[in-house]
Amino acid sequence: MTADRVAEGALTLDSRLNGALGGRTAQALQRAFGYTTVGDLLAHYPRRYAARGELTALAELPLDENVTIVAEVLEVRERTMRSRRGSILEAKISDGTGILTLTFFNQKWRANELKPGVRGMFAGKVSDYRGARQLAHPDYQLFDDAVPTTGADAAAVRWATAPIPIYPATGTLSSWQLQTAIGVLLDGLGAVDDPIPEPVRRGRGIRSHRDALEGVHRPERDEDWKAARRTLRFTEAFVLQTALLERRAAARAHEAVRREPRPGGLLERFEASLPFTLTDDQLEVGGEILADLAAAVPMNRLVQGEVGSGKTVVALRAMLAVAESGGQSALLAPTEVLAAQHLRSIAKMLGPELSAELMPTLVTGQLPAAERRKAALRVAAGQSRIVVGTHALLGDTTSFADLGLVVVDEQHRFGVEQREALRLKGRHPHVLVLTATPIPRTVAMTVFGDLDVSTIRQLPAGRAGIETHLVPLAERPAWRARVWERLAEELAQGRQGFVVCPAIEPKVAEDDGEPMEGEPAPGAGPAASVASVLAELRALPSLAGARIAPLHGRMSADEKDDTMRAFAAKELDVLVATTVIEVGVDVPNASTMVVVDADRFGVSQLHQLRGRVGRGSVPGLCLLVSHAEAGSVARERLEAVAATLDGFELARVDLELRQEGDVLGAMQSGGRSSLKLLRVARDGDLIADAREAAAELLAEDPRLAGHAALAAAVRRRLDDEASEYLSRG
Repeated sequence: MTADRVAEGALTLDSRLNGALGGRTAQALQRAFGYTTVGDLLAHYPRRYAARGELTALAELPLDENVTIVAEVLEVRERTMRSRRGSILEAKISDGTGILTLTFFNQKWRANELKPGVRGMFAGKVSDYRGARQLAHPDYQLFDDAVPTTGADAAAVRWATAPIPIYPATGTLSSWQLQTAIGVLLDGLGAVDDPIPEPVRRGRGIRSHRDALEGVHRPERDEDWKAARRTLRFTEAFVLQTALLERRAAARAHEAVRREPRPGGLLERFEASLPFTLTDDQLEVGGEILADLAAAVPMNRLVQGEVGSGKTVVALRAMLAVAESGGQSALLAPTEVLAAQHLRSIAKMLGPELSAELMPTLVTGQLPAAERRKAALRVAAGQSRIVVGTHALLGDTTSFADLGLVVVDEQHRFGVEQREALRLKGRHPHVLVLTATPIPRTVAMTVFGDLDVSTIRQLPAGRAGIETHLVPLAERPAWRARVWERLAEELAQGRQGFVVCPAIEPKVAEDDGEPMEGEPAPGAGPAASVASVLAELRALPSLAGARIAPLHGRMSADEKDDTMRAFAAKELDVLVATTVIEVGVDVPNASTMVVVDADRFGVSQLHQLRGRVGRGSVPGLCLLVSHAEAGSVARERLEAVAATLDGFELARVDLELRQEGDVLGAMQSGGRSSLKLLRVARDGDLIADAREAAAELLAEDPRLAGHAALAAAVRRRLDDEASEYLSRG
């Protein structure tokens, strides 16, 4: 990579990387991070900054992760391999306290570079060899001692004192390779229009965007990158809030069909048949929804509610209000199991008479072809006024006669594009988003800023409640046997139980396509699997005669549905499952939830899982089984879950315990981080400030006609990341 490629004309943020850096480098960046433009790569900010005299705390390095560290070579030695021809070169490096070994096979020539006393940056994946941490075949860049570190020469002083940016890197792209590529782009970058208008910048200490990019990537002193990050953090918040508020305004610019229930109509008949009384929260939120539906602009509302707070009945009341005028409602569920459960639950609540009138219909990809054709015909003809389905609802084969309401269950499982694909099947239908994951105010403002937010906190009366206990195997390994005894005691009382594992098969940590929110305890072995735990339980004398079955995402839709039906009918005693049962599975007789390797799940996942028990008059018991050490973050998260049933309090605790802003699922995507520098746990006031400023600007210039740079920044943000950036909850 050289600056020659960009000398012909100044680069812009929208310039393609293959023209700026060459095809090979551009391809590597796209494979590693999904980047295609100059703006993409310049928004790949350093993770931290190091000084040439600074060393990295080697003892804290996580296993099986790619790291970039600053260290000093202590000694180098070569030894002959015993099992095959060749030699191993080992170099020990140190931070002054800990020691890490660099290992190279058949590369004795590296001893000429890696001499004792030399310092540099080393990058590779941390592994464990006989109890000691090592980097096998690491990449490295040594500091050049030929450059003087003392004297009056300005360049030498800058070289000695300038912070070294350490970038998020991969096994194929090192931090210094990224630094070099970014340097080429900055050298060729022309003038950059500032997305933050001058009136907004005034009084906030914000630098120009061009200066901020230079300061964050090529600082000469610490104050440069700190000031640059302050500017870029506000810019990120301001662009995001502008995009969200624009989206909100665009949705409200359309005309929607008013949907109002009639006196004595479907909604009143339904409410009269309910065997329970709606809670105050359900009535209040229901009133907000009915007011939205009666308006001439499309509803865009998020309803967040505790596990078991009755969001489904609130959504069903909205569906009935839409059905009064002949309109149809589509409920989009994240899994086949949940879609089938929703259909059964809705049909049960409606009763035979209303079900016959409204004809609730299931549409999923796993339906037999003949059944799916029948369902599609009922939906297209308008016979079915309540349609429940998975992603199959988004396909070309599903069309609606009059789609009036889109209900999205567990929005964080879907992207904005999927919500839009379903919405476009109607004439500006109303949209209702449901989530059982309590959302702190700053997250709601950041992720769901285009939606009105309603909250259901009250739980219906008659719930027996749930007790949660942490089972700390790190200190009490014998307690694992007691867990299964406790499960057997519950079964002996005629109750049922769930056992949840993070993996399906041994050594394959997965949970049906949904990434793990938590992290395994340091040094933990392979994740507990459905297969291994199922075999363990079936071999226990205390569970002899218990009817135990698996449930996971690799089973067919029919197998999953048959298993859940059998469990609901009390034909099975225990389900050993993955998080396929996390949301929506409702079996009032289930009393026990055992989560094995609970530290591999996130706080919200654990809270969801726990909500599967204690749903009726039977008391719930949740046992969180973990090897997490006392004092670790993983252990703190588990202790927080055990300490409270308040999902909103847990959301607050989770926000404080999470690191690097992984609240929005950014680290789970496998690609670009949803939030670059903005951190919802820390930047609530800044986000609120940015939202207020964006609202004022849009009130004066709704189309951003006079703010071309901001409009371009919004377009880049939405074009690049709409499906990830605005869809995490």
